[in-house]
Amino acid sequence: MTAFSRGPDRTEHLILPGVLTAEQADRTVAAIAAIQRPDGAIPWFDGGHLDPWDHVEAAMALDAGDEHERAEAAYRWLADHQNPDGSWYAAYSYAEGHDGEPTNRARETNFCAYIAVGIWHHYLATGDDTFLEHMWPVIHSAVEFVLELRLPGGEIAWKRDDDGTYPPEALLTGSSSIYQALRCALAIAEHREDPQPDWELATGSLGHAVQYHPERFLDKDRYSMDWYYPVLGGALRGPAAKERIEASWDRFVVPGLGVRCVLPNPWVTGGESAELALALWAMGESDRAVQILADIQHLRSDEDGMYWTGYVFDDDAVWPRERTSWTAAALLLAVAALGGDEATTAVFGGERLPVGLAPDAAGCCQA
Repeated sequence: MTAFSRGPDRTEHLILPGVLTAEQADRTVAAIAAIQRPDGAIPWFDGGHLDPWDHVEAAMALDAGDEHERAEAAYRWLADHQNPDGSWYAAYSYAEGHDGEPTNRARETNFCAYIAVGIWHHYLATGDDTFLEHMWPVIHSAVEFVLELRLPGGEIAWKRDDDGTYPPEALLTGSSSIYQALRCALAIAEHREDPQPDWELATGSLGHAVQYHPERFLDKDRYSMDWYYPVLGGALRGPAAKERIEASWDRFVVPGLGVRCVLPNPWVTGGESAELALALWAMGESDRAVQILADIQHLRSDEDGMYWTGYVFDDDAVWPRERTSWTAAALLLAVAALGGDEATTAVFGGERLPVGLAPDAAGCCQA
Protein backbone atom coordinates (compact mmCIF):
# COMPACT_ATOMS: atom_id res chain seq x y z
CA MET A 1 0.00 0.00 0.00
CA THR A 2 1.49 3.31 -1.06
CA ALA A 3 1.33 6.43 1.04
CA PHE A 4 -1.32 9.00 0.21
CA SER A 5 0.21 12.22 -1.12
CA ARG A 6 -0.20 15.08 1.33
CA GLY A 7 -0.19 18.73 0.37
CA PRO A 8 2.12 21.11 2.25
CA ASP A 9 -0.68 22.80 4.18
CA ARG A 10 -3.04 19.89 4.76
CA THR A 11 -1.80 18.97 8.23
CA GLU A 12 -1.12 22.34 9.82
CA HIS A 13 -3.61 21.34 12.52
CA LEU A 14 -1.09 18.71 13.71
CA ILE A 15 1.48 21.35 14.64
CA LEU A 16 1.30 22.31 18.30
CA PRO A 17 4.13 24.25 19.99
CA GLY A 18 5.63 22.29 22.85
CA VAL A 19 3.99 19.09 21.63
CA LEU A 20 4.51 18.45 17.90
CA THR A 21 6.47 20.12 15.12
CA ALA A 22 5.46 19.52 11.51
CA GLU A 23 8.31 17.03 11.09
CA GLN A 24 7.37 15.17 14.27
CA ALA A 25 3.71 14.99 13.25
CA ASP A 26 4.65 13.58 9.85
CA ARG A 27 6.86 10.95 11.49
CA THR A 28 4.08 9.85 13.82
CA VAL A 29 1.52 9.60 11.02
CA ALA A 30 4.03 7.65 8.94
CA ALA A 31 4.78 5.33 11.86
CA ILE A 32 1.09 4.42 12.25
CA ALA A 33 0.88 3.89 8.48
CA ALA A 34 3.91 1.58 8.63
CA ILE A 35 2.09 -0.69 11.09
CA GLN A 36 -0.92 -1.08 8.79
CA ARG A 37 -1.13 -4.46 7.07
CA PRO A 38 -1.76 -4.92 3.34
CA ASP A 39 -5.34 -5.97 4.13
CA GLY A 40 -5.98 -2.64 5.90
CA ALA A 41 -5.69 -3.93 9.46
CA ILE A 42 -3.99 -1.69 12.03
CA PRO A 43 -2.79 -3.85 14.94
CA TRP A 44 -1.40 -2.40 18.13
CA PHE A 45 2.12 -2.81 16.78
CA ASP A 46 3.85 -4.90 14.13
CA GLY A 47 3.18 -8.49 15.09
CA GLY A 48 0.61 -7.53 17.70
CA HIS A 49 -3.10 -8.04 18.06
CA LEU A 50 -5.94 -5.88 16.78
CA ASP A 51 -9.12 -4.80 18.50
CA PRO A 52 -11.85 -2.98 16.55
CA TRP A 53 -12.00 0.12 18.77
CA ASP A 54 -8.29 0.89 18.62
CA HIS A 55 -8.26 0.01 14.92
CA VAL A 56 -10.87 2.75 14.32
CA GLU A 57 -8.95 5.23 16.46
CA ALA A 58 -5.83 4.63 14.38
CA ALA A 59 -7.84 5.05 11.16
CA MET A 60 -9.15 8.39 12.45
CA ALA A 61 -5.60 9.51 13.13
CA LEU A 62 -4.65 8.59 9.56
CA ASP A 63 -7.50 10.76 8.29
CA ALA A 64 -6.31 13.59 10.54
CA GLY A 65 -2.90 13.11 8.94
CA ASP A 66 -4.39 13.28 5.42
CA GLU A 67 -3.81 9.57 4.76
CA HIS A 68 -7.38 9.10 3.54
CA GLU A 69 -6.72 6.07 1.33
CA ARG A 70 -5.19 4.23 4.26
CA ALA A 71 -8.10 5.17 6.51
CA GLU A 72 -10.54 3.87 3.90
CA ALA A 73 -8.60 0.60 3.74
CA ALA A 74 -8.93 0.28 7.51
CA TYR A 75 -12.70 0.68 7.31
CA ARG A 76 -12.90 -1.82 4.46
CA TRP A 77 -11.14 -4.28 6.77
CA LEU A 78 -14.02 -3.87 9.20
CA ALA A 79 -16.57 -4.41 6.44
CA ASP A 80 -14.76 -7.56 5.37
CA HIS A 81 -14.55 -8.98 8.91
CA GLN A 82 -17.99 -8.10 10.27
CA ASN A 83 -19.87 -11.05 11.74
CA PRO A 84 -23.34 -11.90 10.40
CA ASP A 85 -24.95 -10.41 13.52
CA GLY A 86 -23.26 -7.02 12.94
CA SER A 87 -20.50 -7.47 15.51
CA TRP A 88 -16.75 -7.91 15.53
CA TYR A 89 -14.72 -10.06 17.87
CA ALA A 90 -12.81 -8.43 20.67
CA ALA A 91 -9.35 -9.39 19.38
CA TYR A 92 -7.61 -10.64 16.25
CA SER A 93 -4.02 -11.82 16.00
CA TYR A 94 -1.39 -10.51 13.60
CA ALA A 95 1.49 -12.27 15.30
CA GLU A 96 3.88 -14.20 13.11
CA GLY A 97 2.06 -17.12 11.51
CA HIS A 98 -1.34 -15.48 11.96
CA ASP A 99 -3.27 -13.32 9.58
CA GLY A 100 -6.12 -11.81 11.53
CA GLU A 101 -7.54 -14.91 13.20
CA PRO A 102 -9.88 -14.16 16.12
CA THR A 103 -8.28 -14.76 19.50
CA ASN A 104 -11.11 -13.48 21.72
CA ARG A 105 -14.60 -14.29 20.46
CA ALA A 106 -16.43 -12.10 22.93
CA ARG A 107 -18.09 -9.16 21.17
CA GLU A 108 -17.75 -5.92 23.12
CA THR A 109 -20.47 -3.39 22.43
CA ASN A 110 -18.35 -0.26 22.55
CA PHE A 111 -15.88 -1.89 20.15
CA CYS A 112 -18.70 -2.59 17.72
CA ALA A 113 -20.36 0.82 17.95
CA TYR A 114 -17.22 2.88 17.40
CA ILE A 115 -17.20 2.39 13.64
CA ALA A 116 -19.93 5.04 13.44
CA VAL A 117 -17.57 7.63 14.94
CA GLY A 118 -14.83 6.65 12.53
CA ILE A 119 -16.96 6.63 9.40
CA TRP A 120 -18.60 9.98 10.16
CA HIS A 121 -15.13 11.42 10.86
CA HIS A 122 -13.92 9.98 7.54
CA TYR A 123 -16.85 11.46 5.66
CA LEU A 124 -16.32 14.89 7.20
CA ALA A 125 -12.63 14.67 6.26
CA THR A 126 -13.21 13.55 2.67
CA GLY A 127 -16.80 14.36 1.61
CA ASP A 128 -16.93 10.90 0.03
CA ASP A 129 -20.65 10.13 -0.24
CA THR A 130 -20.01 6.98 -2.26
CA PHE A 131 -17.95 5.41 0.50
CA LEU A 132 -20.44 6.53 3.14
CA GLU A 133 -23.22 4.75 1.23
CA HIS A 134 -21.04 1.66 0.88
CA MET A 135 -20.49 1.55 4.64
CA TRP A 136 -24.05 2.35 5.70
CA PRO A 137 -25.20 -1.31 5.86
CA VAL A 138 -22.14 -2.09 7.99
CA ILE A 139 -22.92 0.74 10.40
CA HIS A 140 -26.62 -0.09 10.54
CA SER A 141 -25.93 -3.73 11.35
CA ALA A 142 -23.37 -2.80 14.01
CA VAL A 143 -25.74 -0.37 15.75
CA GLU A 144 -28.56 -2.91 15.70
CA PHE A 145 -26.26 -5.47 17.33
CA VAL A 146 -25.32 -3.00 20.07
CA LEU A 147 -28.91 -2.00 20.79
CA GLU A 148 -29.91 -5.64 21.25
CA LEU A 149 -27.93 -5.45 24.50
CA ARG A 150 -29.80 -2.49 25.98
CA LEU A 151 -30.62 -2.90 29.65
CA PRO A 152 -33.81 -1.60 31.31
CA GLY A 153 -32.25 1.70 32.42
CA GLY A 154 -30.98 2.59 28.94
CA GLU A 155 -27.37 1.56 29.58
CA ILE A 156 -25.75 -1.03 27.28
CA ALA A 157 -24.42 -4.40 28.44
CA TRP A 158 -20.70 -4.41 27.83
CA LYS A 159 -20.33 -7.65 25.86
CA ARG A 160 -21.95 -10.68 24.34
CA ASP A 161 -20.11 -13.96 24.79
CA ASP A 162 -19.52 -16.44 22.01
CA ASP A 163 -22.40 -18.62 23.23
CA GLY A 164 -24.82 -15.72 22.73
CA THR A 165 -25.32 -14.89 26.40
CA TYR A 166 -24.37 -11.58 27.96
CA PRO A 167 -23.97 -10.33 31.52
CA PRO A 168 -26.61 -7.75 32.51
CA GLU A 169 -23.83 -5.33 33.42
CA ALA A 170 -22.78 -2.04 31.89
CA LEU A 171 -19.52 -0.09 32.02
CA LEU A 172 -19.59 3.69 32.31
CA THR A 173 -16.62 4.11 29.99
CA GLY A 174 -18.05 1.78 27.37
CA SER A 175 -21.53 3.27 27.50
CA SER A 176 -20.12 6.80 27.27
CA SER A 177 -18.22 5.78 24.14
CA ILE A 178 -21.37 4.16 22.73
CA TYR A 179 -23.29 7.39 23.36
CA GLN A 180 -20.83 9.27 21.12
CA ALA A 181 -21.09 6.50 18.51
CA LEU A 182 -24.89 6.54 18.47
CA ARG A 183 -24.89 10.30 17.97
CA CYS A 184 -22.53 9.90 15.00
CA ALA A 185 -24.72 7.09 13.63
CA LEU A 186 -27.74 9.40 13.88
CA ALA A 187 -25.78 12.12 12.07
CA ILE A 188 -25.11 9.69 9.24
CA ALA A 189 -28.78 8.67 9.15
CA GLU A 190 -29.85 12.32 9.03
CA HIS A 191 -27.37 13.03 6.25
CA ARG A 192 -28.90 10.15 4.29
CA GLU A 193 -32.44 11.35 5.12
CA ASP A 194 -33.10 7.91 6.64
CA PRO A 195 -34.72 8.46 10.06
CA GLN A 196 -33.97 5.92 12.80
CA PRO A 197 -36.49 6.62 15.61
CA ASP A 198 -35.44 3.59 17.66
CA TRP A 199 -31.86 4.86 17.64
CA GLU A 200 -33.04 8.30 18.76
CA LEU A 201 -34.84 6.81 21.74
CA ALA A 202 -31.87 4.62 22.64
CA THR A 203 -29.45 7.54 22.40
CA GLY A 204 -31.56 9.73 24.65
CA SER A 205 -31.99 6.99 27.23
CA LEU A 206 -28.31 6.16 27.25
CA GLY A 207 -27.29 9.79 27.63
CA HIS A 208 -29.73 10.16 30.53
CA ALA A 209 -28.28 7.08 32.25
CA VAL A 210 -24.70 8.36 31.91
CA GLN A 211 -25.63 11.84 33.12
CA TYR A 212 -27.85 10.99 36.07
CA HIS A 213 -27.57 7.35 37.09
CA PRO A 214 -24.03 6.20 37.96
CA GLU A 215 -25.57 3.43 40.08
CA ARG A 216 -26.56 1.63 36.87
CA PHE A 217 -22.93 0.95 35.98
CA LEU A 218 -20.27 -1.32 37.46
CA ASP A 219 -18.05 0.48 39.95
CA LYS A 220 -14.75 1.16 38.17
CA ASP A 221 -13.94 4.37 40.02
CA ARG A 222 -10.27 3.39 40.27
CA TYR A 223 -9.87 3.79 36.50
CA SER A 224 -9.24 7.22 35.04
CA MET A 225 -11.30 6.37 31.96
CA ASP A 226 -14.44 6.18 34.11
CA TRP A 227 -13.58 9.65 35.37
CA TYR A 228 -13.26 11.52 32.07
CA TYR A 229 -15.18 9.41 29.55
CA PRO A 230 -18.65 10.87 30.31
CA VAL A 231 -17.10 14.19 29.23
CA LEU A 232 -15.13 12.79 26.29
CA GLY A 233 -18.18 10.92 24.99
CA GLY A 234 -20.26 14.09 25.12
CA ALA A 235 -22.83 13.14 27.75
CA LEU A 236 -21.50 15.78 30.16
CA ARG A 237 -20.76 19.34 29.16
CA GLY A 238 -20.78 22.72 30.88
CA PRO A 239 -20.77 22.97 34.68
CA ALA A 240 -21.43 19.24 35.14
CA ALA A 241 -18.31 18.38 33.13
CA LYS A 242 -16.23 20.96 35.01
CA GLU A 243 -17.41 19.62 38.36
CA ARG A 244 -16.60 16.03 37.41
CA ILE A 245 -13.11 16.77 36.14
CA GLU A 246 -12.18 18.96 39.11
CA ALA A 247 -13.43 16.39 41.62
CA SER A 248 -10.78 13.80 40.69
CA TRP A 249 -8.03 15.87 39.09
CA ASP A 250 -5.58 15.39 41.94
CA ARG A 251 -6.34 11.66 42.12
CA PHE A 252 -5.34 10.95 38.54
CA VAL A 253 -3.13 13.72 37.16
CA VAL A 254 0.58 13.50 37.97
CA PRO A 255 2.07 16.93 37.21
CA GLY A 256 4.79 16.79 34.59
CA LEU A 257 4.15 13.13 33.74
CA GLY A 258 0.57 12.60 32.62
CA VAL A 259 -2.50 10.70 33.79
CA ARG A 260 -2.64 7.54 35.85
CA CYS A 261 -4.42 4.64 34.26
CA VAL A 262 -5.64 3.06 37.50
CA LEU A 263 -5.31 3.86 41.19
CA PRO A 264 -3.18 3.42 43.20
CA ASN A 265 -0.66 2.23 40.62
CA PRO A 266 2.22 4.68 39.95
CA TRP A 267 1.72 4.28 36.20
CA VAL A 268 0.90 7.06 33.74
CA THR A 269 -0.26 6.15 30.25
CA GLY A 270 -0.15 8.07 27.00
CA GLY A 271 -3.55 6.99 25.74
CA GLU A 272 -5.45 8.07 28.84
CA SER A 273 -3.50 11.32 28.99
CA ALA A 274 -4.29 12.21 25.37
CA GLU A 275 -7.95 11.32 25.84
CA LEU A 276 -8.15 13.53 28.92
CA ALA A 277 -6.65 16.31 26.81
CA LEU A 278 -9.43 15.78 24.25
CA ALA A 279 -12.03 15.96 27.03
CA LEU A 280 -10.47 19.17 28.36
CA TRP A 281 -10.52 20.70 24.89
CA ALA A 282 -14.21 19.74 24.55
CA MET A 283 -14.88 21.56 27.84
CA GLY A 284 -13.17 24.70 26.54
CA GLU A 285 -10.01 24.25 28.62
CA SER A 286 -7.43 24.20 25.87
CA ASP A 287 -4.55 25.47 28.01
CA ARG A 288 -4.81 22.52 30.38
CA ALA A 289 -5.18 20.18 27.42
CA VAL A 290 -1.95 21.44 25.88
CA GLN A 291 -0.15 21.07 29.20
CA ILE A 292 -1.21 17.43 29.53
CA LEU A 293 0.02 16.70 25.98
CA ALA A 294 3.31 18.47 26.69
CA ASP A 295 3.72 16.45 29.89
CA ILE A 296 3.62 13.11 28.04
CA GLN A 297 6.31 13.92 25.51
CA HIS A 298 8.68 11.91 27.70
CA LEU A 299 6.87 8.89 26.20
CA ARG A 300 7.81 9.81 22.63
CA SER A 301 10.42 7.64 20.93
CA ASP A 302 13.02 9.38 18.81
CA GLU A 303 13.44 6.10 16.95
CA ASP A 304 10.17 6.23 15.02
CA GLY A 305 7.96 9.01 16.41
CA MET A 306 5.69 6.57 18.23
CA TYR A 307 4.79 6.71 21.92
CA TRP A 308 5.41 4.20 24.68
CA THR A 309 2.19 2.95 26.22
CA GLY A 310 3.12 3.92 29.77
CA TYR A 311 5.69 4.82 32.41
CA VAL A 312 6.03 3.52 36.00
CA PHE A 313 7.33 6.59 37.78
CA ASP A 314 8.24 4.89 41.07
CA ASP A 315 10.65 2.66 39.15
CA ASP A 316 11.64 5.18 36.46
CA ALA A 317 10.74 2.53 33.91
CA VAL A 318 8.86 2.40 30.63
CA TRP A 319 6.23 -0.33 30.83
CA PRO A 320 5.11 -2.25 28.92
CA ARG A 321 7.93 -2.27 26.38
CA GLU A 322 5.64 -1.51 23.45
CA ARG A 323 4.79 1.53 21.35
CA THR A 324 1.18 1.23 20.31
CA SER A 325 -0.65 2.61 17.30
CA TRP A 326 -3.58 3.68 19.47
CA THR A 327 -1.40 5.69 21.86
CA ALA A 328 0.04 7.67 18.97
CA ALA A 329 -3.43 7.97 17.42
CA ALA A 330 -4.97 9.38 20.60
CA LEU A 331 -2.28 12.04 20.77
CA LEU A 332 -2.71 12.99 17.09
CA LEU A 333 -6.48 13.32 17.51
CA ALA A 334 -6.07 15.52 20.57
CA VAL A 335 -3.64 17.75 18.69
CA ALA A 336 -5.98 17.81 15.66
CA ALA A 337 -8.87 18.99 17.85
CA LEU A 338 -6.75 21.71 19.39
CA GLY A 339 -5.59 22.67 15.90
CA GLY A 340 -9.16 23.10 14.66
CA ASP A 341 -9.35 20.14 12.28
CA GLU A 342 -12.99 20.24 11.14
CA ALA A 343 -13.71 16.52 11.15
CA THR A 344 -12.08 15.91 14.52
CA THR A 345 -13.71 18.88 16.23
CA ALA A 346 -17.10 17.79 14.88
CA VAL A 347 -17.05 14.26 16.30
CA PHE A 348 -15.47 15.18 19.65
CA GLY A 349 -16.99 18.63 20.15
CA GLY A 350 -20.42 17.30 19.33
CA GLU A 351 -22.25 20.62 19.04
CA ARG A 352 -23.95 19.55 15.80
CA LEU A 353 -24.42 15.88 16.62
CA PRO A 354 -27.99 14.73 17.32
CA VAL A 355 -28.71 14.04 20.99
CA GLY A 356 -31.61 11.64 20.55
CA LEU A 357 -34.88 11.80 22.44
CA ALA A 358 -34.66 12.13 26.20
CA PRO A 359 -36.83 9.67 28.14
CA ASP A 360 -39.85 10.77 30.10
CA ALA A 361 -38.12 11.94 33.25
CA ALA A 362 -41.21 12.04 35.46
CA GLY A 363 -40.25 10.72 38.85
CA CYS A 364 -36.50 10.98 38.20
CA CYS A 365 -35.15 13.10 41.01
CA GLN A 366 -32.13 14.30 39.00
CA ALA A 367 -33.64 14.85 35.57
